[in-house]
Amino acid sequence: MNVPGFWLVMLALATASGRALAQDGPSFSDNRPGTPTHEVHMARLVYEHASHSGWGPGRAWWRIDWPEAETHFLAGVARYTAMDVAPDSVHVSLLDDALFEHPWLFAQQPGRWQLSSRETTRLGEYLRRGGFLVVDDFHGPNDWQVFTAAIQEALPGRPIVDLDGEVLLNIHYSLSQRTQIPGRRHLYSSGDGIEVRMPYGPPRWRGIYDEQDRLIVAINFNMDTGDAWEHADDAGYPVAMTSYAYRVGINYLIYALTH
Repeated sequence: MNVPGFWLVMLALATASGRALAQDGPSFSDNRPGTPTHEVHMARLVYEHASHSGWGPGRAWWRIDWPEAETHFLAGVARYTAMDVAPDSVHVSLLDDALFEHPWLFAQQPGRWQLSSRETTRLGEYLRRGGFLVVDDFHGPNDWQVFTAAIQEALPGRPIVDLDGEVLLNIHYSLSQRTQIPGRRHLYSSGDGIEVRMPYGPPRWRGIYDEQDRLIVAINFNMDTGDAWEHADDAGYPVAMTSYAYRVGINYLIYALTH
């Protein structure tokens, strides 16, 4: 594959998707689970945020980056794979039985979630029954503590481990290196171009395996993959980062559907 050409095509695709979104922006009511229209529906986790987190910047924390992230990323999935994928995510609670219809669950800002005991029990059931969870856009020790308290209650006794390079970097795309995917708010112009100033580091690619040695939780810590999808049509966001984030996301999705 011609990599520079790939980036240009992805950017053009994302820009076109962004224009369509501006004209025909989806409403929250369009994203209820339980009415499948395609073979693959990405699911975005709905949760209550902890009291110390407050309301998100213009939207709830669980739907940070939506709808632009899904609009751009899922258009890329449809373009570069043979999957019959819905053009937007569904929004699902852990207490909704429709949860089990979706093999790939995406949770952003899990450092701000506040899950009840019923919700953590259902999350554990979902993962043990074959679901795959990707968590993204959480940073630093406080976020890590909030996330791990819930996930360890959901999956008691299952350790969080660092992922080796073969697990998710060589599925549909072979990625030769791991890169800290930055949030848009952490990019600054400098004399040499764009400088990344992430608040925490280094990036951590971690996960949890089940008893059959299948990865069931993929953890993007100190990274913001959702921002790279959301800002695919933003001239101020590096095209190389968006391209990388698309390929990482597609690898996650294909792993979830084939393992």
